[in-house]
Amino acid sequence: MHPAFSVIFLTTLIGAGQGLFLAMFTAQSYAAFNLLPQPDGHAFYAQGSVIVLVLLALGLIASFFHLGHPERAWRAAAKWRTSWLSREVIVLPAFMGVVFLYGVAHWLDFRPTLMTLPSGQPVDPTAILGVAGTILAFALFVCTAMIYACLKFLQEWHSPLTVLNYILLGGASGFTLAAAFATATAPQLVSFFAGWAAIITVLGLIGRVASLYRNARLKPKSTLQTAIGVKHPQIAQKAQGFMGGSFNTREFFHGKAPQVLRSIKWLFLVATFLIPLVLLLAGMSGAAGILALAFVVQYLGLLAERWFFFAQANHPQNLYYRSIA
Repeated sequence: MHPAFSVIFLTTLIGAGQGLFLAMFTAQSYAAFNLLPQPDGHAFYAQGSVIVLVLLALGLIASFFHLGHPERAWRAAAKWRTSWLSREVIVLPAFMGVVFLYGVAHWLDFRPTLMTLPSGQPVDPTAILGVAGTILAFALFVCTAMIYACLKFLQEWHSPLTVLNYILLGGASGFTLAAAFATATAPQLVSFFAGWAAIITVLGLIGRVASLYRNARLKPKSTLQTAIGVKHPQIAQKAQGFMGGSFNTREFFHGKAPQVLRSIKWLFLVATFLIPLVLLLAGMSGAAGILALAFVVQYLGLLAERWFFFAQANHPQNLYYRSIA
């Protein structure tokens, strides 16, 4: 497939935002049970929510560049019963709304006790909003990933590993960003976030390598005979059939040589997983520069990973256009 940079930025930006929110609420949950020190709500949770909203908004803006008629974008939500894209369009603004309320509640320190757990822990509005945001964050991961995983004719995408990797890679980038952000707003939480970021990065590496291993051993279900409806055992395509390119040749093939794909594969494996892992372990003591570098390198690696994800999918129609593809 032809990777669209608008979609690449959309998925990586909102993934980092979702991961950052999950990191913040994880820390709040640990602190509620006295497993972590409680950071200042104004500096950490409220400002962190602003960063989450900026990432989500940037991803949403990027998505508009992929639309032929942006003024009709509202119609994307109309088919929510059958379309994962429509569900994503609904869940994303809902998640943004919850994050906004979560940040405002922390900024205003609006934390009246709404109920008490059997263990005696009080439950306030930020906890309720945090749970709602967590559910929506995972729902958004699933909706985004299922847009691709539900396509049976694209074998490289049609796998539970697609959903798993979207969750793990978004979580890894979000926790890495949380570690870098905490160096300025909650130093006592840096090692917690960096440690979890390293763990999720390792899990992401395992999941992504598993998908690469699976995809490398796929056997195409289509042949040149089935592509053009001719059953003759020996078919040789001499020309595309027309002089120039078309929508099919532009949108369903990346146009790069196999050597380029191999180079990008190793690039994203190193930049998304190996280098950030080393930097996270080195910066666990609170080195802001190292942790910031870890997030930057990991995000750049994710851009390469997402490009490879889209490019690796082999559309069956390329069998017909293989003379130029």
